Amino acid sequence: MKFLLDMNLPPRWVQFLSDHGFECVHWSNVGEYTAKDSVIMAYAREHGYTVFTHDLDFGALLAATRGTGPSVIQIRTQNVVPEAIGDLVLNAIARFEKELQQGALITIDPYRSRARVLPFRA
Repeated sequence: MKFLLDMNLPPRWVQFLSDHGFECVHWSNVGEYTAKDSVIMAYAREHGYTVFTHDLDFGALLAATRGTGPSVIQIRTQNVVPEAIGDLVLNAIARFEKELQQGALITIDPYRSRARVLPFRA
C-alpha cells in the first residue's frame, strides 16, 4: 500500500510508515506546498496513493464529487505525530486494508476508527 502525506502532517510519518513496510511520500517532496486539495487528490489517484491527512476537506471533496477514489485516511485528533497515534493508524490500516484497496474514507480518532466505502451514497 502507498501513502501520500498531506502538508498538515509532519514528514516524520514517512519514516514511520516506511519502517512498517509501506511506500510513503510527503506532498512537500512531490508538489507545491500551496496546492489545492483537488490537485493532491488528482495526483494520488493518478499514482495509486492513499491520501493520509489531518484535513477534513478531503472527505468533503469525495462526498461532493461522489468520487470513487483515491482512498483517504483522515486523522481527527490534536496530536498528529506518529509517536502519539502511530499504533492507532497501523491498526486501522490493517483493519480496513480491503476497504482502502477498493476505495474508502477511513476516519481515525483516539476512541475509534471507521470506514465509509466509496462512492458515498446520497
